[in-house]
Amino acid sequence: MYDIIVVGGGPAGLTAAIYGRRNAKTVMVIEKSVFGGQIVNSPKVENIPGFDSISGDEFGDKLLEQAMGQGAEATIEDVTGIEKTEAGFSVKTADGSVYEGKTVILATGTTHRTLGLPGEEDLIGNGISFCAVCDGDFYRDKTVVMVGGGNSAFVESALLVGIVKKLVILQDLPKFTADQKLQDQVLKGGDVETHTGTKVLAYEVSEDGTLTGVTYEEAGEKKTAACDGVFLAVGLVPENTAFTEWADLDDRGYFVPDNICHTKTPGIFVAGDCCRKTLRQVTTACSDGAYAAISACDYLNNL
Repeated sequence: MYDIIVVGGGPAGLTAAIYGRRNAKTVMVIEKSVFGGQIVNSPKVENIPGFDSISGDEFGDKLLEQAMGQGAEATIEDVTGIEKTEAGFSVKTADGSVYEGKTVILATGTTHRTLGLPGEEDLIGNGISFCAVCDGDFYRDKTVVMVGGGNSAFVESALLVGIVKKLVILQDLPKFTADQKLQDQVLKGGDVETHTGTKVLAYEVSEDGTLTGVTYEEAGEKKTAACDGVFLAVGLVPENTAFTEWADLDDRGYFVPDNICHTKTPGIFVAGDCCRKTLRQVTTACSDGAYAAISACDYLNNL
């Protein structure tokens, strides 16, 4: 029986684990894929206090090392649901494990949004990617399409532009929304072609299933961008549907916390990018994790 079970090992979840352990509570962190969360996909991060520059992967490693150094336990498993028990909660995973906790902090994060086009699912990992630091080198000296025009798209593009022969950026809005510094870095970095006000219509695929291009609409005209790969940076989707019984969601699927991190269920708290908020950054996720852990500790101290 743990005092606190944290579902999710990103900045929010690992910060919660650190704060929980500093308050002498037993903590288990359950992460389904990679500790560190979405930030591990960023090759260079320059807005985390205390670091002029650090890779997201290194920052995630430091968070995990600190949490475990404080005495938290951690495991890689996919949480599928929660049940209420007399002593607290049972947290169940896809492989059949059951973890017992007096409180639960849901820091489930988000996953990459896709376009929902025919054949897209089959192409993910086989022509469609989300992470330039992971997959960029596969497209060295080739042509790549980046779908998206915000900060995430340009952070990924900044890495790709030094690797690929040509980068085509498609944005559905009338203009790019990324920070101007990021835009300048990418647009001056190599052979970059940009299009705004577009709508991606389809993926072009050869007879053997190889991605060969993207068809899109621009100013009412249908066009095709030939390419060897596509990177999607069109937003994120919260992974909260397994927990609707315990916490309210808004119409986009994000948790709606009460008083920062509380839910409608006493003993269950939420933190990080999975929550409805105006700013999703590492710093705000860590702040949420601290609030959630302290709230869980207060709850435990009053049992």
